[in-house]
This record gives sequence, structure tokens and C-alpha cells, in this order.
Amino acid sequence: MSNLKLPEPIATYFAADKRDAAAVARCFTERAIVKDEGQTHSGVAAIATWKREASARYSYTSEPFALEQNDDRYVVRSRLTGSFPGSPVDLRFVFRLERGKIAFLEIAP
Repeated sequence: MSNLKLPEPIATYFAADKRDAAAVARCFTERAIVKDEGQTHSGVAAIATWKREASARYSYTSEPFALEQNDDRYVVRSRLTGSFPGSPVDLRFVFRLERGKIAFLEIAP
């Protein structure tokens, strides 16, 4: 990862993303919401399924390169490179944190 200083729960998410769906799911609150590719995934079990299915479809690396904080939201820009149409692509990861975990994540161009 770059020298970008990410808040701990967000840094943990990007590190877990290199491992497996269970590690990613542990980064979230019990009632967290993830929005990605036009779908909404609610709760840890749904988030684990989302991550497992995405990892089965695509092989990729994610390299965060910019961070902004707007009120209670953190916006991370990350370059994804891998086996998907349009690679590489820069995406926005919008996080909202609660009690040291991720309560909300939206991934968008």
C-alpha cells in the first residue's frame, strides 16, 4: 500500500481485501451496508457473500492513492488493476465508520 495514512478500519479493509471474504466481513458492523455495482448488501453475512462472489469473478489488486474526509464520511480513491473489463480503473470508496468498524461502504467510479 502507498504511504497514504488511512484511518485504521479503512486500512484494515484494504489489507483484508487481499485475503478473503471472511476477513473483509469482519471489518464491518453487524448492520453495515455495502453498495457496489448497482446492488445493496446489508449485514455481515451478505457482505461476506458479496465479497466471495466478486473475488470469484475477478482477480484484482487495489491501491489507494487519495483520501478526503467530509464530515463523517471518508472518500478513498483507489486504482484497481486486474482481470475485468476496463482495467485499470480508479474508483471512489465512500466509507462511514462507527465504533472502529465500517458501517457503510459505497464503491463507485
